[in-house]
Amino acid sequence: MSEFTKKKTTIPSFRDKKLKNEKVTMITVYDYPFARMVDKSKAELILVGDSLGMVIQGLEHTNPVTLDEIIYHSKAVRRGAPDTLIVGDMPFMSYQVSPEQALASAGKIIKETGVDCVKMEGGESFAPYVEKIVSAGVPVMGHIGLTPQSQSALGGLKVQGKNQKEAEQLIADAKALDAAGAFAMVLECIPAGVAKRITESVQAVTIGCGAGPHVDGQNLNAYDILGLFEKFVPKFVKQYANAAPNFIQAFSTFTDEVHSGAYPGLEYSFTGGEEIKKLYPI
Repeated sequence: MSEFTKKKTTIPSFRDKKLKNEKVTMITVYDYPFARMVDKSKAELILVGDSLGMVIQGLEHTNPVTLDEIIYHSKAVRRGAPDTLIVGDMPFMSYQVSPEQALASAGKIIKETGVDCVKMEGGESFAPYVEKIVSAGVPVMGHIGLTPQSQSALGGLKVQGKNQKEAEQLIADAKALDAAGAFAMVLECIPAGVAKRITESVQAVTIGCGAGPHVDGQNLNAYDILGLFEKFVPKFVKQYANAAPNFIQAFSTFTDEVHSGAYPGLEYSFTGGEEIKKLYPI
């Protein structure tokens, strides 16, 4: 596939994209090699998500992920993707205490990593926190619907907004975040009709993650896109490759060649100059 010249998408341009009905794409990655590949693609955004707790660290949920771990991974991603807008996630208890704590954590992420904005979970009750951060000049992406940091209170990782009361609350959440200045918001595991109504009700760009087609953009994890994370595949995930078996086969072939002595042959070895060859013949 031929490469193209990529121009980094700016925060203000997202409103224009929404008005023009231009879809946006966000891919979740956690390290330099994956960031480099996304940077060479047409995707506009990268999310360094606290999902790294499950995908990278093998944890059962995201809550143990720390602010320092987000910063560590965000630094690597920033180096790998200079031409892609990068979103740094706000992990559990890095902002829930107060708007002041939220601003301090957001500022730390921006200052130490160079990402372009932060993302935080929560609806109407967290609108003042978003407003506090935005007023300091830090762009914020909201996140409503299934909010994994609150999965225990929600009764697990399941679809939100399945009845009228829940749906109306999600719409109120979205409007509150929009009024607080969020430039975009993730809608995770929300019925498609509810996501459509939210998208029509806010100026912010809506990015679906299991929210159907009637939103302003979509987010998937790179490991899901490539078929690398097999432990759990959500209903909304479309795997565009099935790379895990190829990786496993490559690891096994390498091991077989080491066991048999086929690797490394002389073509993968250093032999030195003529003097070394004479003194230390193979």
